Amino acid sequence: MQYQNTPQNSNVSHLAMWSGPRNISTAMMRSFGNRPATKVVDEPFYAHYLLKRPHITHPGREEIINHYENDPRKVADELVAPLPDGIELYYQKHMCQHMIENVPLDWLDKATHVFLIRDPRDVVRSWVKVVPDLTLEETGLPKQVELFRMVQEQTGRIPAVIDTDDVLDNPRNVLSKLCDYIGLPFTERMLNWEPGSKPYDGIWAKHWYDNVNASTGFARRTEKSEPVNPQYEPLIEQAESLYQILANHRIN
Repeated sequence: MQYQNTPQNSNVSHLAMWSGPRNISTAMMRSFGNRPATKVVDEPFYAHYLLKRPHITHPGREEIINHYENDPRKVADELVAPLPDGIELYYQKHMCQHMIENVPLDWLDKATHVFLIRDPRDVVRSWVKVVPDLTLEETGLPKQVELFRMVQEQTGRIPAVIDTDDVLDNPRNVLSKLCDYIGLPFTERMLNWEPGSKPYDGIWAKHWYDNVNASTGFARRTEKSEPVNPQYEPLIEQAESLYQILANHRIN
């Protein structure tokens, strides 16, 4: 199959943003959540992921499992359900590592997909502070590449890819190009938002979202200057080979 790398013309109604941990996925959720007539969901498969991965000891684990739908079939069906009156866009923040073996993927062709990536060295540098025994699976990259290829095969188009560094360097440029590529009107409202928590935030926000709750727009942090323990170099090397597959197609 010959793949297209041109903007699509169809209207976007259900938009899935695929990321890994320690990215700007929550800031991106703020950006799209600030658009008018937009519904937002925060990591809809998280409860199921925690339920099926008992060794994952994230803060608030039991509260999340008990609070949210953890039947992945019901979650998937809701993600592509018709939009309610007054809503034009359903923005979905997804973590790729949550898409474990029994999560259905038959809904993917009913949504538009964007892949948000970040330099693996920066991901590992940040994530091992929380998960010191980090695995390649937990970076989300293996599943992210798999999903990218699946969407590419389904649509005959190269899915949109954006890189964290590019967004932070020039948010207006990258987001306006992204919107053009996926067929969504760009609005300046995507560049800034009011600080504080949002109604669509997952209940895990109290553990993870302090920085983004203090933000009013995209802002770079200073973690790049921190050294990475040499023990993580083999993991970074594996992750970088996967990252590059996606980075070759990024919008910048």
